Amino acid sequence: MNVSISSTSEKPIYQQLFEQISAQILKGELGSGYVLPPIRQAAQELRVSIITVKKAWEELERCGLINTVTGKGCFVAEFSPGEMLHLRNEMVLKQMERDISYYKSFGLTLEEVMELLKKIY
Repeated sequence: MNVSISSTSEKPIYQQLFEQISAQILKGELGSGYVLPPIRQAAQELRVSIITVKKAWEELERCGLINTVTGKGCFVAEFSPGEMLHLRNEMVLKQMERDISYYKSFGLTLEEVMELLKKIY
């Protein structure tokens, strides 16, 4: 697990953790059965609060990316390639919905959003 926390980011730290770990899982970098470090250990290594790591792990579990086994730890869930693709697309669509709402609040058209997206992609 490779995570980089930015204290200058506008995103909360738990969200940075969630996004980076979920991306590693969905890209196959953290395979099924991979054991996440215990919450206390991750918090100590990342120099963040236990509550922050706990919130990220809870979000990963809520999304079905990890399973928690009491007394044993948190493990990356098993996925077929089709399930992984479906979950990835579902998560991306949810994020895009939030982003599109934001762009619409500025009065941007779909064409304007697509043109801006092409510039940065």
